[in-house]
Amino acid sequence: MERSSISNFGIYRGRQLTRARDLWRDAARVVWARWDVFLRCEAHTRAFAFASYVTAVDAEEAAAAEMARLLAGTTKHRVAA
Repeated sequence: MERSSISNFGIYRGRQLTRARDLWRDAARVVWARWDVFLRCEAHTRAFAFASYVTAVDAEEAAAAEMARLLAGTTKHRVAA
């Protein structure tokens, strides 16, 4: 492999990691926001607020898994069960 191809791959991988980290941070912020909504909501909206929080946690978990995959340097994609 040529040296320029290797360095381009490194730049591409670095951008992937930066994007994955940004997505994870954004997802984590949404988790905190949804939790805050759950704590402050009225009783009649509590079930919906909690479901919204759980959905945000799931999205944060997926973003963290993608970041971990990139950090590990693997190329396999996780297949949902």
